[in-house]
Amino acid sequence: MSTASPNANPRRWLGLVLIAAAQFVVIMDTSIIGVALPDLQRELGFTPESLSWVFNAYVIAFGGLLLLGGRLSDLFGARRVFVAGWVVLIAGSLLAGAAGNVGVEIAGRAIQGAGAALIAPAALTLLMMLFGGTADLPRAFAVYGAAAPIGGTAGVFLGGVLTEYASWPWVFYITVPIAVVVIALTAVSLPRTERRAVGSIDVAGAIAVTAGLGAVVYAVVRAPEIGWFAAPTVLLLGAGAVLLASFFLIQARSRQPLLNLKLLRAPQLAAANTAQLLLGAAWVSMWFFLNLYLQQVLGAGAFAAGAALLPMTGLIVLGMVALAPRLQARFGAKPMIVTGLVLLGAGLGWLALARPDGTYAADVLPASLVAALGMALAFVPSLGTAIAAAPLAETGVASGLVSTSYQIGSAFGLAILTAIAAGTTRGGTGAAALTSGYSAAFLGAAIIALVGAAVVLVAMRPPRAAVTASEASAG
Repeated sequence: MSTASPNANPRRWLGLVLIAAAQFVVIMDTSIIGVALPDLQRELGFTPESLSWVFNAYVIAFGGLLLLGGRLSDLFGARRVFVAGWVVLIAGSLLAGAAGNVGVEIAGRAIQGAGAALIAPAALTLLMMLFGGTADLPRAFAVYGAAAPIGGTAGVFLGGVLTEYASWPWVFYITVPIAVVVIALTAVSLPRTERRAVGSIDVAGAIAVTAGLGAVVYAVVRAPEIGWFAAPTVLLLGAGAVLLASFFLIQARSRQPLLNLKLLRAPQLAAANTAQLLLGAAWVSMWFFLNLYLQQVLGAGAFAAGAALLPMTGLIVLGMVALAPRLQARFGAKPMIVTGLVLLGAGLGWLALARPDGTYAADVLPASLVAALGMALAFVPSLGTAIAAAPLAETGVASGLVSTSYQIGSAFGLAILTAIAAGTTRGGTGAAALTSGYSAAFLGAAIIALVGAAVVLVAMRPPRAAVTASEASAG
């Protein structure tokens, strides 16, 4: 895969806008459906149990295919895969919007997730091609990272506006014009990438890791509904474990593996991926339960709840773009990641003290701002460290790996903490019961964040003492 010098592309900032748009849309597509779910249930015939699969189908396809997307980016060129991902996303969005029954809707969402799995790692590879080795790299990562919370918040508002003033299909159709504009501008703003000579693609490895991750995520997201020790849960977890074990065995024996296992020997990359995994588990769960607390306990409507999250979103954007790059340049990545995870844990612990008769000003705003600051400080350094630790030829795989870590962490964390919340409330629907469940979930998320801080503190070594990924790949 060839790269152009960053200085040779005068439109690299426009390229960054397109890359940030990818992150924005990928996250927006997970949050925009929330307000539309009642209409989807009524018009398409979803049961209360099956309705969650409008979300789960996207997450499973996205998380399960990210690693394959990263490898395809390395083999066929990041720009080609980036465009292909947008085309797939358009197809899935049109299908989901035109769906007339449950099966077609879920299929459309899965295709959207597959498109996102191609876009995300290719976007990060293109970002490294445009800004790698320059002083602007931390700022570029910050802009990319800030696009995620903006996309999440925008999704809440757009979903409400489109559902109320148009109709629910438009929560899917809105992706199409964005995708068309990005594809049209790609050729003039993103670097051309060459296709690498490929003897064969690790099809067996791709099937094993995708099916394994899919089975595990499917089991975890279903477990709160059917039980953690129910036969389908146990069988799916067992099948997923066997498939993932077979994936690593295939990689160890393959001449052209999907994932070069030597990459995992780099302490920087492994520790940064762990940070992303636990960040996803803690942060996405906090966002989910905070929305529920605002609406079901404090009585806020969908738009009011979205507005309540704006200060947190604003601080994340400011922190990622203006604060995190400067602090990282001064103190390094490891102190930033540890400090950020500790602050996130502190904010979540504060939220765990929320009261049934609480108020936004006292019980939500200050704690959410502490958590947001922590997320802003930890996300950018951990993302940049994970990708920068990989050699150039493995950038796509490293991008897919770190994206997979975050998405799988999000799915696992939310499923586990949902089970904890449900077990704590024990079927209660009053404000006191709901608050106790949400508090338990916030406390669990706080513990996850603090565990992440401890892991990074112990496992992330200074670069000069670490075995770099480049050295590992040569070994």
